[in-house]
Amino acid sequence: MQPNLREGSKPVVDSNRGFQVWWQMTRPHTLTAAFVPVLLGTALALRHGKIHFGLFIAMLIASLLIQAATNMFNEYYDFKRGLDTEDSVGIGGSIVRDGIKPKTVMQLALGLYGIALLLGVYICANSSWWLALVGLVCMLIGYLYTGGPLPIAYTPFGELFAGFFMGMMIILISFFIQTGTVDSTSILVSVPSFILVGGILLSNNIRDLDGDKEFGRKTLAILLGKEKAIFLLAGMFAFSYVWILGLIIADIAPIWTALVLISTPKPIKSVKGFIKGTVPIQMAPAMKATAQTNTIFGFLLAIGIFAGYFFS
Repeated sequence: MQPNLREGSKPVVDSNRGFQVWWQMTRPHTLTAAFVPVLLGTALALRHGKIHFGLFIAMLIASLLIQAATNMFNEYYDFKRGLDTEDSVGIGGSIVRDGIKPKTVMQLALGLYGIALLLGVYICANSSWWLALVGLVCMLIGYLYTGGPLPIAYTPFGELFAGFFMGMMIILISFFIQTGTVDSTSILVSVPSFILVGGILLSNNIRDLDGDKEFGRKTLAILLGKEKAIFLLAGMFAFSYVWILGLIIADIAPIWTALVLISTPKPIKSVKGFIKGTVPIQMAPAMKATAQTNTIFGFLLAIGIFAGYFFS
């Protein structure tokens, strides 16, 4: 039975697994979705001159903090709306399973946002204050994904918002703070990140399709149905690889970026896992493979861009 934390009960977190509980609440498998775009944007900026490592580190930490805070907002509001139970699949649900106070989760999320804001001041002071507006919008979207009267996560637009703000925009901001501009190459190379970060959310919604439907969510996976949602996910994977090959043929990306093809076993595993799985716990490995696709694909793409710069 779910503990009645709203009525003032005070469950205690097992001290032996305290750090593990807090670490899991950040949902570490999603943090690479913030790390890889920063690396990609910085790699693209290298051909414009030297890299400012202070800005790179500040952008990296700020992105990770915003992603972790977004995950905690998700934790908080999923609990408040009754979506998380002791039987929930995944590493979410720390409030229910581990006795973390909801208020503590919200305070920690806001604290991480506060640190990210301070880093943002440093970034703006060394690049452009126009980024303050962009950064605030990104943070607002992170909160509204599960917070507010109409959470984005409850609509068919979750994949679109996540892909754009946590994929493409992070690449472009990381590129801009190093170069002072945004060019067509940075936009074109950021497209697969847009698609694959959105794919992480789609895979999550495929796994949770039945439960989300019961709670009245209208996610893209629910609107499409499981079979069509899996087909869409497979198409997103295929598009990302074909897009990079197209950039190579058009001489926009170096031949080294074909390294992304090494990651193809992961999306294949993901799609097969979703096809075979019938309950959330069976589809959890497929969701993990989707997140790994984004990480490995992005990392190999960044290596390819670095290699193109140093060996061309």
